[in-house]
Amino acid sequence: MMQHPENDAQYKGLVVNEGVQNLPQVNPYAVFRRKKQLLSAEEYVRGILDGNITLLSQAVTLVESSLPEDQKIAQKVIEMCLPHAGNSVRVGITGVPGAGKSTFIEALGTELCKQGKHLAVLAIDPSSERSKGSILGDKTRMNELSTAANAFIRPSPSSGSLGGVARKTRETVILCEAAGFDTILIETVGVGQSETAAHSMVDFFLLLQVTGTGDDLQGIKRGIMEMADGIAINKCDGSNVERAQAARVSFKNALALFPPTESGWKPYAETCSSVEKTGIDKVWNMVEEYIRFARANGYLEKRRTQQSKYWMYETINERLLNDFYQNPYIVQRVKDAETRVLNNQVSSFIAAYQLLDDYAGIKHK
Repeated sequence: MMQHPENDAQYKGLVVNEGVQNLPQVNPYAVFRRKKQLLSAEEYVRGILDGNITLLSQAVTLVESSLPEDQKIAQKVIEMCLPHAGNSVRVGITGVPGAGKSTFIEALGTELCKQGKHLAVLAIDPSSERSKGSILGDKTRMNELSTAANAFIRPSPSSGSLGGVARKTRETVILCEAAGFDTILIETVGVGQSETAAHSMVDFFLLLQVTGTGDDLQGIKRGIMEMADGIAINKCDGSNVERAQAARVSFKNALALFPPTESGWKPYAETCSSVEKTGIDKVWNMVEEYIRFARANGYLEKRRTQQSKYWMYETINERLLNDFYQNPYIVQRVKDAETRVLNNQVSSFIAAYQLLDDYAGIKHK
């Protein structure tokens, strides 16, 4: 074995030990654990009702899973938790990119936790369209809130399927309510189609806006404005205070032009600063004011009933869509139909109708 020259007597105070020869590629001391066995639906439900966050998280993972065996348990857990759900205030939060949704949610959530509320934050994290991966960084960004004992933060990947994520988020709400969380905040990906889905699962829909970036009303779709039950103008701090106050007036005037809401509520705007934590209480007072108003005139109960009906049909649509595209015969027929459409042998509409007729024929056999 070759001796290290550094161990020569001329190098005082320097000793180099011999290395390990023929190091094995596999660690002989490693303990290989088998995949953790799933609990029964009854065990998950018992843990959820007891406020066990670990079992709640595992149950949510089952809800998000696409594996048939996981979904079978998840649906049973949801069904058993349903009688214990419905006792929370559900708030959806959306806003233009850069509005500071995560910072705002942390500031609001921290304040609510200090008030003794049990808060669940469900943050939908956009997935990569190429890799289908998701950073799921909301929990990392909400450093202070994530350490609160009465807060539960659950980022969920959108996985490129808006309807699927929205349905799973709604099912997660049921589990969180059964676990005793009385306030649910749902953060959407951004201003776009996801807002319609989020609006259909919350009691109060908050539009977060920021000023100082040009025309304050530019880029806000009328549909989003009409869905909003209230507007919070964030980043009202430093040299931006005057602009934020001016934006508040602009939004107030814009909201006045919209037709009356179904609930009879008149949406309005407040300013706040998530960094300085100012005006956060005013925004939450607006939410509580709306909840009292909607409960008093019966609209809150009506809205939740409408939402339940909406999600029944959405679930049917999603199930039919998945069943159609996963049918082995249809998978082959779709490829053939694509080829015929690309070769101008048949129109897109005729090809679609033929595929649907084929699918209906399979189901009737």
